[in-house]
Amino acid sequence: TFRGWADTSDISYYLNSHHIDFHAWAMKGKGKPIKVTGIASKGIATNEYDIDTEDTITLSVTWENIKDDKNDHNKSYGIAIYTSSWTAPISDVHSQQRFHFLGSTGEVVIDQAHRGYSLSKDSNGYKSVNPLFMKYTPDAKGNFQGQSGYGYKSIECFIDAVIEFENNKKTNPENQNLLNSYDDMLATISTTSQVTAILEAGRISLDNNNQSVSILYEDEDSPLTPTSISII
Repeated sequence: TFRGWADTSDISYYLNSHHIDFHAWAMKGKGKPIKVTGIASKGIATNEYDIDTEDTITLSVTWENIKDDKNDHNKSYGIAIYTSSWTAPISDVHSQQRFHFLGSTGEVVIDQAHRGYSLSKDSNGYKSVNPLFMKYTPDAKGNFQGQSGYGYKSIECFIDAVIEFENNKKTNPENQNLLNSYDDMLATISTTSQVTAILEAGRISLDNNNQSVSILYEDEDSPLTPTSISII
């Protein structure tokens, strides 16, 4: 339950991780996170539920453009702001998910909260529902049909990758290209290392009076894999 684990984690690990994961995926080959500053609000969970955790956490993350010349002192940077909260008021949606990108030559706004479906009932009022999240109702024969819903596609892709790898191992046991290809479709250690570094750096920042935390890359053989984090 929420009460059982909330004081040993935080809303950033629980929810911001999804936002950061999406952004890190979009930034693959384009940028890397190098600095994190965390800020938070606190009070509701602590005072009303006696749970020692933040209500809302915002992480400010500096991303470095890796396509710039390494010897260029005028490197370009971007700032990402990730905010998540589990004390939001009741609204027409379960989660107010939104993305806003403002670049030098373009802008993108994504409303993930509203999927074009609405429902109104006397019992609980107006709702903007998301029928794409999970298929709870059975098919015409009474069989489960949630295979395309939340979580199932990820499990399916993982199982397919395991089967492919095991079949390939018989003829080509050290196929590194095949292993590397999984980084494009699965949540591997390689693809989640930057996400984990951002989340941990954010936690360290919050625990140290909002000081900024650097993400370091010290492995020349893997220049986009974080090796350590330290308070600035």
